[in-house]
Amino acid sequence: MEDADQFDSALLTSAMSLAASKGWRNISMPAIARNADLDIGEVRTRYPFKTSILLLLGRLADRAALVDDGSLSTPRETLFDLLMRRFDVFQQYREGVLTVLRSLPFDPPLAVILGLATMDSMNWIAAAAGIETSGLQGALRIQGVTAIWTYTLRAWEKDESEDLGTTMAVLEQGLDRAERMGLFPTTSQPALDSPADSSGTGGETDAGFVE
Repeated sequence: MEDADQFDSALLTSAMSLAASKGWRNISMPAIARNADLDIGEVRTRYPFKTSILLLLGRLADRAALVDDGSLSTPRETLFDLLMRRFDVFQQYREGVLTVLRSLPFDPPLAVILGLATMDSMNWIAAAAGIETSGLQGALRIQGVTAIWTYTLRAWEKDESEDLGTTMAVLEQGLDRAERMGLFPTTSQPALDSPADSSGTGGETDAGFVE
């Protein structure tokens, strides 16, 4: 497991570094592998597509967010903590991530793939925060959490402070509005050890409450 983690970390660091200097669309998987001093064949086996690296970043951000530290907070407080943990991982690769985000308007297939992956991540995070995610109302709450993440991500893109103070302030604003609208009725306890039911998460995200 440790070797796999080191492999993934080296590959992701290489990809984000090259993306920051050359642009995401201008780098190839062999170039990423060489820059990381990794075997190209092994990289091809583990990560057959360049998009796989971005999905890896999302999984690592989710893993950091979903660590059960044993603390018990309100769903709103927990959601704040989980989303900020994701931003902490993104911050480690900031310049590369920003380059990828800037490329999305010119790469609709990639935007769709990352959009679906983000919705799945928010499904897990909502459930981990103790937000009820089942049924139609649950699907709407997942979309609400996704809207908050997207809204805050825009602020993070412009936030050059070391402590991400602006990002945190904008996240608080989004959560305040969501809470006032009652979008997050909760289950009795958070459920870090079980995924949310993702059967009803389709459709467009209504981000109106965070505009």
